[in-house]
Amino acid sequence: MIQIKALHSAYESSGVRTEVLTDINLELAAGETCAIIGPSGCGKSTMLKILAGIITDFDGTVLINGQPVMPEQQTIGFIPQNYGLLPWKNITDNIRLGVKIKNKNTSDSGKNLAEMVQLLGLGGLETRYPGELSGGQQQRVALARAFLLQPDLLLMDEPFSALDAMTREEIQNVFLAVWRKYSVSTILVTHHVEEAVYLGRKIVILSAAPGTVSKVFDNPLFGVEDIRNRQDFFQLCLELRQTIKEDWSK
Repeated sequence: MIQIKALHSAYESSGVRTEVLTDINLELAAGETCAIIGPSGCGKSTMLKILAGIITDFDGTVLINGQPVMPEQQTIGFIPQNYGLLPWKNITDNIRLGVKIKNKNTSDSGKNLAEMVQLLGLGGLETRYPGELSGGQQQRVALARAFLLQPDLLLMDEPFSALDAMTREEIQNVFLAVWRKYSVSTILVTHHVEEAVYLGRKIVILSAAPGTVSKVFDNPLFGVEDIRNRQDFFQLCLELRQTIKEDWSK
């Protein structure tokens, strides 16, 4: 379970203090996915960095499975916008990187790696390098690396934003297929309403800066087969857009 209570974050520059996040309260059940939508500069990426333990200067309470964020004791997967692949390492080594850093190499690691490669459609690409792959293939490698960790929490910062529309939908399907198998608690930042409805069991709308939670939707359509073609999918997207338009125009 992920719990965020009364979270405030700010930074100071040239003697001026700027609030980034204010009074964020959010709870995510174990194995749940949460999509966060907010305008540019509202603190979405800051929130992910706090959850990842990268930013430690904040007020409030942030708990992962009942414990304060401690990356050295918890396993937290993070997929940035540029995927974070090392160009000088081949695909196999990139996928293994997380478990190597966390010293989670076990007798089952080879078996788990092979399973992940097949599950994400990377068979035959193991000895290639990131520069030799398409954007969609690089995203699959990033997902494989994150899920191989079997993390307590997976954080994704607009991971599909650089992909064309059709590839994005394909990778969204791949993500859901792997997520269903491992049920990892996941927080995804996105600017795409349809992506939020497709991938988020919970959808959180943040206000303009300083970011605070404007509304939380419990998504009844999450996990429904062929949801993109259903009228209620379009209706929920319309409702979200209307809420966003009203909130961000304040």
